[in-house]
Amino acid sequence: MQALRVARRLPAACLAAALVLAAQTALDYDRLRDFLKSSIEQGFKDKQIANYLKTQKLKFALSDKLIEEFVGWGIGPRTLQALEALQPLTAGLPAPRLVAETGRRTQQPPPPSLEEQRRIVAEARANAKAYTAGLPDYMCLQLTRRYVDPSGLEMDWLKYDEIKTRVSYVEGRERYELLSVNDRASSKSFDQLGGAVSSGEFGSTLAGLFALETNAAFTWARHSLLRGRPVYVFNVEVQRSRSSWSLTSHGAAEGLPERTIRTAYKGLVYIDKQSERVLRIVMEARGIPRDFPMQEARSRLDYDFIDISGQDFLLPLKAQVFMRDGKILSRNEVEFRLYRKFTVEATISFEEIEDIQPLPAEEPETPR
Repeated sequence: MQALRVARRLPAACLAAALVLAAQTALDYDRLRDFLKSSIEQGFKDKQIANYLKTQKLKFALSDKLIEEFVGWGIGPRTLQALEALQPLTAGLPAPRLVAETGRRTQQPPPPSLEEQRRIVAEARANAKAYTAGLPDYMCLQLTRRYVDPSGLEMDWLKYDEIKTRVSYVEGRERYELLSVNDRASSKSFDQLGGAVSSGEFGSTLAGLFALETNAAFTWARHSLLRGRPVYVFNVEVQRSRSSWSLTSHGAAEGLPERTIRTAYKGLVYIDKQSERVLRIVMEARGIPRDFPMQEARSRLDYDFIDISGQDFLLPLKAQVFMRDGKILSRNEVEFRLYRKFTVEATISFEEIEDIQPLPAEEPETPR
């Protein structure tokens, strides 16, 4: 079962620092474009978008042609006024480098037959059911970088901590040991840290999705490439009554009781064409009650083939978790590193976990 937890409020010092830094952020063309498009798609109010733009500076020359393009996307009159107010302040700045969007999509081959689609899903289900039984005893480092966006618009993501946890997987059970927070040793648990945390990456998310009692509805989406591997991509939907995805809000800092709900979700499943095993699961919570503190929850979990003692195993590679609590957005970037076979003597030293750099950025998914 996948679980997401979010504290009702972030530490005050962290939030104050985030607000100061957010006001200092300048937007390049790509960030402004993405902000406007996502805001329109998500139905943000015209006044809300305009008020955000009034606090921003631009890194590029805002031309009449660009403003006309934004108007064509459907921005409101207040947003237009905010852009026009920014325009004279950009005089003398370099023009943005625009990337033509035409020709990006390639011709898709025909989808598999319905019978073949059912066979692919059935094979992925069988592989998911046998997944944990085929895993060795191992340990790894779980590296969690947590970010907050106090603007509420997915634009000013500011890092507020980095958590390193040693994960041991022995006889089908996981054990988590918190090693450090911001490279300082800590004896706390995840729950004591506050903020947003997640679990379920080591098999329970995969098992819950493909369990027969979940009754997930799979429909064809597309052919694609993921990290260079050809994949089948399926849409997936799960009803709340069948879901094993839980969301928990705990408000100890405000004297509020802990509350947990199960939620319906929709998403995508990426199945490797060669092995017919799942390489990515994307989930978005649906139908969250209006009185629940968390208004949005999304996650993405990636698996990859990783060498342990000379043998490749399909294991968690990275995960991303997104949550909205009121105006505050939280995003966790999780990586799983330093895999090794578990033995009584095996360990992960502090020297190994110092200055671990993020995984290399991968090429975007390529529909084909």
